[in-house]
Amino acid sequence: MKYRNTVEFQVSGDYALFSDPVTRVGGEKCSYHIPTYEALKGILQSVYWKPTFVWIIDAVRVMNPIRTETKGIRPICYNGKSGTNKKNELAYYTYLKNVCYQVRAHFEWNENRPELEADRNEHKHHNIARRMIARGGRRDVFLGTRECQGYVEPCVFGEGESAYDDLDGEIAYGFLYHGITYADEAVLPEDKGKLTVRFWHPRMTRGGEVKFLRPEQCVEKRHIKEMEIKTFHQGNFCGAEEFSDEEAGL
Repeated sequence: MKYRNTVEFQVSGDYALFSDPVTRVGGEKCSYHIPTYEALKGILQSVYWKPTFVWIIDAVRVMNPIRTETKGIRPICYNGKSGTNKKNELAYYTYLKNVCYQVRAHFEWNENRPELEADRNEHKHHNIARRMIARGGRRDVFLGTRECQGYVEPCVFGEGESAYDDLDGEIAYGFLYHGITYADEAVLPEDKGKLTVRFWHPRMTRGGEVKFLRPEQCVEKRHIKEMEIKTFHQGNFCGAEEFSDEEAGL
């Protein structure tokens, strides 16, 4: 489904590492075969974002064959002894190799931030987002982790050949991490004022497409801790007025 403020882009890179952050504190890491909702949302926030709105990832399309490569890494040893006895042990990280994805997303106003209502200029935010996609984003783009650089460019979602255009049936990926709901983006009453981790059961269909559940549709979740909402005001916030109408293409 396309919305009035839908954006479509392609992100690619030599390597990607999409793994459950719960299991990423030290030790070995192994990437999921498909990008997580949170990783794609983070990519789009690197392209363009304001706290006035929330990016909703609608779908992703896997373009290249899913291949992995394992590398020996020496991560920082946080639990070792201090001094000369402290050493970094060898760990193995399993990355996705030569990845390319088409992404479709749209934004919705953040109803938890009524103080930013004056910045709700849909047409201007949408135009800026599309221009930032064409420029490759405002900040560096990473595919799951910092060592995996990503590159963003515009595309038409569904066009072009995918390695999974001839997929028979669907591929189920089991129980996977979906993303994190922060207190300022919570929609459901039970998630208000809390940091919540979400999980789901994704499926890839013909064409390599994975359609995402909305965050509030994820029924399997866990509340991690209480969390307060940061308040924005004129002294610490700059909305769409950061860009002139000419820069926004209006």
